[in-house]
Amino acid sequence: MLTHLAAAVGVLALLTIVPGPDMAVVTRRALTSGTGDALRTAGGTAAGLLLWGALTVAGLAAVLAGSPNAYLAVRLLGAGYLVFLGAQSLWQHRRGATVPTRTGTPARDGNPRRTGLVSNALNPEIAVFYTGLLPAPAPPRLPTAWAMTLLVLLHIGLTLIWLAGYVLLLAKAGLLLHTPRVRRALGRVTGVVLIGFGLVVATTAG
Repeated sequence: MLTHLAAAVGVLALLTIVPGPDMAVVTRRALTSGTGDALRTAGGTAAGLLLWGALTVAGLAAVLAGSPNAYLAVRLLGAGYLVFLGAQSLWQHRRGATVPTRTGTPARDGNPRRTGLVSNALNPEIAVFYTGLLPAPAPPRLPTAWAMTLLVLLHIGLTLIWLAGYVLLLAKAGLLLHTPRVRRALGRVTGVVLIGFGLVVATTAG
């Protein structure tokens, strides 16, 4: 069982560190609202994973993954949300706009936990991952529901550790990251990346 768990942790760790929408959403929040809100956004993404994990254990995620119409609806909503966040980031970091300071800005950018939660809750690829790929490294000696619950919790823990470490790394980047020109450039890049992820999600068949 320990061998299976170690293999599962390795697979989940590799999948976690691959750059994706979660990192882009957290980066955007770090640039616009500071480290604290970025960490809260990471917590929201973990809550989104927990939601999909609960649906998976209950068998509902498989229903979504197997329903073309439901999958398409959630996929398009998720894509639209990512494009919206990307466009918002481009607008906030447009030429002539006031660039957020190092200490962050007033809370005018929505609830950070909700941003993370919604971005993951509207990502049906998580349902496909949890129902199609996650069972492979599950410990065979555990009942299916317990094994899936364990792997979902491992994935959530690894995601939190990775995103929190990434946010703290951004915070440690020093004055260079917090100069208006660099923040504006990073904000624009993040906006383009979010829009790109949104288009990929919208055009990728399940």
